[in-house]
Amino acid sequence: MQTKITIVGITSFCTYMCTYLLNLSMANMEQYLAVVAVLWLDGVFGIWAGIKREGFKTYKALKITRSTFVWLAILTVILMVEKGFAGTAWLSEVVVVPFMILQLISALKNASMAGLIKMEELNKILDRIDKHKGFRN
Repeated sequence: MQTKITIVGITSFCTYMCTYLLNLSMANMEQYLAVVAVLWLDGVFGIWAGIKREGFKTYKALKITRSTFVWLAILTVILMVEKGFAGTAWLSEVVVVPFMILQLISALKNASMAGLIKMEELNKILDRIDKHKGFRN
């Protein structure tokens, strides 16, 4: 009898957690998709540039998957905090967006190194990001 109660308790807890995470992810699917898209864009361009530079490296390609799961876990925890505490709706934007912008810049650089974007175009884009430093000659 004790075993049945334990199994039912564990099953109930797992069902609750899975349902909670499903609802959380579906309510914020745009954020999850944006994180995955930015990381994979950077990763694919990085692999492409790496193949041209030094050949295919499996461990570098696997970093994309690891980074994706880490960022999804970070985003999940942040969204749980936002949902759990009133007044913290700004948290995901403040924490995740700056890192995603850096990943986008990295994707641009990797695309340039792969030969998909001309260096002059990349420099124009980068110069427009921080205009206070002036433009290149």
